[in-house]
Amino acid sequence: MGLKQTIRSLDAFPRTEEHLLQKTQSGALVSVVGLVIMATLFIHELTYYLTTYTVHEMSVDLKRGETLPIHINMTFPSLPCDVASIDAIDLSGKHEVDLDTNIWKLRLNSHGHIIGTKYLSDLVENKHTTRNHDDKEHHDGSAKKPHKFSFDKDAENMINKVKKALENGEGCRVYGVLDVQRVAGNFHISVHALNIYVAQMIFGGAKHVNVSHMIHDLSFGPKYPGLHNPLDDTVRILHDTSGTFKYYIKIVPTEYRYISKEVLPTNQFSVSEYFSPMNEFDRTWPAVYFLYDLSPITVTIKEECRSFLHFITRLSAVLGGTFALTGMLDRWMYRLIKALTTPSARGAYR
Repeated sequence: MGLKQTIRSLDAFPRTEEHLLQKTQSGALVSVVGLVIMATLFIHELTYYLTTYTVHEMSVDLKRGETLPIHINMTFPSLPCDVASIDAIDLSGKHEVDLDTNIWKLRLNSHGHIIGTKYLSDLVENKHTTRNHDDKEHHDGSAKKPHKFSFDKDAENMINKVKKALENGEGCRVYGVLDVQRVAGNFHISVHALNIYVAQMIFGGAKHVNVSHMIHDLSFGPKYPGLHNPLDDTVRILHDTSGTFKYYIKIVPTEYRYISKEVLPTNQFSVSEYFSPMNEFDRTWPAVYFLYDLSPITVTIKEECRSFLHFITRLSAVLGGTFALTGMLDRWMYRLIKALTTPSARGAYR
């Protein structure tokens, strides 16, 4: 009996005799409210426990010899597909004009509806270039008086076709993937693939080239959860003017590690924007430039899950705290109601 009595004395939860318990309506109300609160907090804590969170780490970028994928999806509402070209140049000296690999164009009418598709290959420059210095003259926007230049039948047909497209208000949607070297460089969309004399005959001058555009998507790799590319859904429309848009992009190499240990290599970026309006003394043709540079730092984003012990600790704290709080509230309400309803108690307080 002595041992049992000693063990009973260690009980931290002494029981009250059943006949001494008193149940009240206020206690029932507080109990129901407490149960609702505890159920809500339990669901919240369970959801918090099952939801993963991300941890960011930074390290030096050690990647070498890889390519940089550039996903583009843009609309030019005032530039026909037959004259729009994508050119790319990087610090290694590689210069490509009118890129046609994995790039598609959609012809759009004046209402933005698709009226035809065409692959970007030899669209505007076949049989229309003369010498290399002509191309250089065009890119420099030289204002020298044009040499005597003869056009063949195909060139004349193309000029008439583009002029008709401009009159009809045709536009162009350009989308696809550019695979460039992993060094700083730029790519731009313009009419630079045209021979300067052809461009002059079509537009009558650089000030009449409208490079208004809408960027639906521009990214440097696949998207991961929570990524927002700052140029998505960008709209730049020009009215009665022309000029060159330049987007200066800083690319940050990124690795996203899922909870399943799968690794997704990609890139995120920041951007600043500059617009240069055309004037009569400019020697360049309007274009939309994307000038990019790479950061030497790699960001690693890892998905992590919360520990079960952490979940139990938080759950015990919120449920225990709620139970203790409702118990205090019940005692205060009981005493208040008793003080207000018992005459002797009111007299005693006086």
